[in-house]
Amino acid sequence: MYIKRNTLTLLLYFVFSQCFGQTQKTSKVFSPDKKTSMEIKIDENKNLRYRIQFNNEEIVKWSALGLTAGDIVVGQSCTIETNKTASIDTKFDWPLGEDDVIECHYNEMVLNCKSGLFKYDFIVRLFDGSVAFRYDVYKRPDSNPWNLTKENTSFQMASPYTIYQYNQESIFKPLLIDSLSNTCDLPATLTNGKYFVSVGEASNDNYTKAELKLGDTNNELVLVFPKDKQVGFGDRFQTPWRTVSIATSAIGLHKFSQLYLKLVTPSQRSVPTWIKPGKLIRAQLNTQSGLDCIDFAAAHNFQYIMFDAGWYGAEFRSTSNPTQVIPEINMDSVIRHGKEKGIGVILYVNYVGLKSYLDTILPLYKNWGVAGIKFGFVDGLTQGGLTWLADAIKKTTDQGFILDIHDNYKPTGLSRAYPALLTQEGIRGDENSPDAFHTTVLPFTRFLSGPADFTFCYPNSKNSFSKNLKVSKAHQLALTVVNFSPLQSMFWYGKPKDYTDEDDIEFFKWVPTVWNESHYLAGEIGKGISVVRRSQDTWFMGSIAGLEGWQKNVSLDFLPPGKKYTATIYEDAEGGSVRKRSIPVDATSIIKLDIKPSQGQAIILRKN
Repeated sequence: MYIKRNTLTLLLYFVFSQCFGQTQKTSKVFSPDKKTSMEIKIDENKNLRYRIQFNNEEIVKWSALGLTAGDIVVGQSCTIETNKTASIDTKFDWPLGEDDVIECHYNEMVLNCKSGLFKYDFIVRLFDGSVAFRYDVYKRPDSNPWNLTKENTSFQMASPYTIYQYNQESIFKPLLIDSLSNTCDLPATLTNGKYFVSVGEASNDNYTKAELKLGDTNNELVLVFPKDKQVGFGDRFQTPWRTVSIATSAIGLHKFSQLYLKLVTPSQRSVPTWIKPGKLIRAQLNTQSGLDCIDFAAAHNFQYIMFDAGWYGAEFRSTSNPTQVIPEINMDSVIRHGKEKGIGVILYVNYVGLKSYLDTILPLYKNWGVAGIKFGFVDGLTQGGLTWLADAIKKTTDQGFILDIHDNYKPTGLSRAYPALLTQEGIRGDENSPDAFHTTVLPFTRFLSGPADFTFCYPNSKNSFSKNLKVSKAHQLALTVVNFSPLQSMFWYGKPKDYTDEDDIEFFKWVPTVWNESHYLAGEIGKGISVVRRSQDTWFMGSIAGLEGWQKNVSLDFLPPGKKYTATIYEDAEGGSVRKRSIPVDATSIIKLDIKPSQGQAIILRKN
């Protein structure tokens, strides 16, 4: 569903100065609810600057803007020649998300700017609680290429903030901004106790990865390029969107988890029906395991199995050929059995093989009957890597494969343009032994930029996976709801025949991976979180505690009034087992959470 209303306005939503090119004059744009604003001005040194306010309080003080390309500074010696404004009110169906319809209402201002001979547009969009801005830089008048060495955008926070520092799959370290000695990935979450702020990006398909580091003044963060010394463009280009989202509570940040989708232009009006979300089990590297995993998947309402690294040889060797299957796997037999059972087969290909064979394997795998591809150890850090990836994502989805990208890549909304890109990793999932502090920080940080594959290592009768697991079984069950991913790797290391207790894994059978409606019910960063999501008439609720345990009373007022439900509760019991019990509930009920350290609770709410 698409509803679009463009209304050019000068007075209703925006306040503008009359003399844009003169010193200290400002232009200002408000969010639709008028609680969030961004001002842009040319300061006394003729530099372009901005600030952000929320609820009439300054969140980001006057901060720098602009780009540096050699001896050219776009944003310096600046004049604003014209401006255009619009109010956009639209919504779109998103069957692969946390909510099946996404509302997209914002006010936009485009400032046509000039720095010396160089022209560019500075584009600003104000959503309720969020600011997004980017640079649209015209072709150089001297016909030389653009070689950016720096993006001058800074974030001068109005008071001391704590930032949850991390890089790719590292642990999180809460630090005062002034104590930040390393860089921090985007999206970055900050809080001063009163406000919670997420700084992120959207629509990065040919730029470079940017990170935040401590600036030259107190409480200032600046953008840096950690890998590239310069970012090159031969013609007109756009930077990724830089975003700042503000909430008055930690769980309020979830409102912005779909912002990245709203800022990317879709490639088509609707999501193709062949794109199927789902759950997978990872097979061992032999034919019998593939067949067993398919039977297990069919019996437990999974949609896929995966052959991971090694199915075509050592993944990092250039001599390994992803068109050739190792002798231990009869790929044709496995894929054929999967088709008989309605289960798709996903194949892993390392970056080494992808760079050499991508155009060969896509039609080949289509002929084999492969359902999806997992990219491994890609380069999500440089302009060359990200540009290659965007092209590879397009080629892969155009050929009709679902896609999962692992390791250091993070999403910036490109799933809106290429919806078959269902998920990506790079979050320190179970493969990397995360503890309960990590799992209770992720929903408020990295998950704000999009879905992530957590690679669950759920214990069974033969293996406790004690090396990987620092949390309980019920904690893991609950994470399938807390964490959002249209494609979820439910059993990463476990073998089908080792899961002998059906009650123990029953929740995995019923939990979906995409949703009609989602709500963060309660939560505190690093302490605990409770999330509820609806699939048709059934609700799924996941609650987890951090390292110190968590208590909270959670209302079920999200249920329809007057309707009776049965809540089936899965929780930790003695000896590391899972206990199942049922209670009657309705919209007036309260769930009293009293979760022990590193434990959790998962609930299915079915209508009577």
